[in-house]
Amino acid sequence: MPRPATPHPTDGELEILRILWAEGPSSLSTLCEQLRTEREVATTTVATMLRVMLDKKLVKRTGAARGALWSAAVSQQNTARGMVRKLVHGVFDGSAERLAAHLVEGGQLSAKQLAELRTLIDAQSKRKVSS
Repeated sequence: MPRPATPHPTDGELEILRILWAEGPSSLSTLCEQLRTEREVATTTVATMLRVMLDKKLVKRTGAARGALWSAAVSQQNTARGMVRKLVHGVFDGSAERLAAHLVEGGQLSAKQLAELRTLIDAQSKRKVSS
């Protein structure tokens, strides 16, 4: 029985989207070449994934079947936002604060990354106060 379609990209679909965000519109053969730098993948598998992604409105196809170019139909920012929202709700019971605490307390952020987060939080706080 096939799995139900999810609006969020799977790991494999995300690999394809990353290539499309970085390279722009690409042919099936170009996508396969890029994917093969990481792992072996059959052209038919990538073609099937692209058809599923087209149904999910994650990609767009332009041109004829053999010469088709594939492009991302979703932005990297919107995709990230949706996936983070899913993570917050699924793992942290809807608490963005718990996610932030996990990142900060996990000890995996450098001093520079912590400073960048502090700057983002300060800027957002100023926008909220002036609204």
